[in-house]
Amino acid sequence: MELISQIIAVSLMNIRNIPTRLGPSLVVVVGIGGVVAVLVGLMAMAQGFKATMQGAGHDDRVIILRAGANSEINGSISFEQANIIRNKPGIKKTAGEPLIAGESYVSVNISKRANQSAANVPFRGVSEESFVVRPEIEVIEGRNIEFGKFELIVGTSAADQFSGLEIGSTLSLRNAEWLVVGYFDSGGSIYDSEIWTDVLMLNTVFGRGSTYSSMAAQLSSSEDLEQLRISLEQDPRLTNKIQRESDFYGAQSEATNQLITGVGISVSSIMAIGAIFAVLNTMYSAVSERSIEIATLRALGFGRLPIICSVIVESLLLAIAGGSIAALLTYLFFNGFTASTIGTNTQVSFEFMVTPTIILTGVSLASALGIVGGVFPAVRAARLPISEALRGS
Repeated sequence: MELISQIIAVSLMNIRNIPTRLGPSLVVVVGIGGVVAVLVGLMAMAQGFKATMQGAGHDDRVIILRAGANSEINGSISFEQANIIRNKPGIKKTAGEPLIAGESYVSVNISKRANQSAANVPFRGVSEESFVVRPEIEVIEGRNIEFGKFELIVGTSAADQFSGLEIGSTLSLRNAEWLVVGYFDSGGSIYDSEIWTDVLMLNTVFGRGSTYSSMAAQLSSSEDLEQLRISLEQDPRLTNKIQRESDFYGAQSEATNQLITGVGISVSSIMAIGAIFAVLNTMYSAVSERSIEIATLRALGFGRLPIICSVIVESLLLAIAGGSIAALLTYLFFNGFTASTIGTNTQVSFEFMVTPTIILTGVSLASALGIVGGVFPAVRAARLPISEALRGS
């Protein structure tokens, strides 16, 4: 009990003296806060992108592609093959009709609202069954497309990110004029970044002929995947592969997630090294300034361990303060912030997601940096020769 009492007493004394060393203390808070802000921000970006991609995925829905195709944009399923697939076992039926939709997928260039630069937007040709297979799709403004006409409905994220997609406006694509008739929402999934139209109209204008890029189907139950897979593989007329929708979009997001996470870890690691040196410098300076005070405590009977613990506690509290403030600010400014992938690939709009787990990770990193940065100055404080320290040397 005496040891604990000494640790508490010395730690409280150090904490009360922090205002007298406000400048050096702020260096620790800001330095570690910067590390946490970068880490939390990039992790929130990766989490948001992953949630958007996987939000479209359901375990009882499947995506059927051409064998060898890794994405819808390079898939090809003939109408003849599609008719064969429709009658395979394991596909859910309503009123005797299978819940399966043939769809075509291309990308088109549209100007971004922010800077008017052209970017690729997913353009999906759908059938009437697409809305039954994906019941989460809801037209929230305007109306749905009329099949057989050059009409579009636009996902909410695409409408926010790109210009010229207002309801009633006309979009010129491949020498055809497409009328925007409504906006749809899919609950924050990847489909919100897409534009939808009649699959036959898309095929006609984009020269896809009598083929689909992919087929989306509702299973009778999530356990029927293997039955459908075996049936497709054993049919010599077909050369197709099948994936759960959740697995398909999970695989699509994996590379980007790894890239974002890798960048976050790399940048944070470099910044963490600098933050540790800031902590070391600050705590060494604090120990040096309080050498007489520490020696006096030792002369009064305080042991080495309370001195060590008190310095580490001070360093830890400063680090936690920096990490917590940075995590809170990142949450306030970036949680829900809408961004999109960049480059030549198809754009996907998504929202940053600062989750409790990410915040805990950031604060835990700050705590670790505080402890590491406080250990060596703490040991130096405990090893100060009492006689020399009392003489001010």
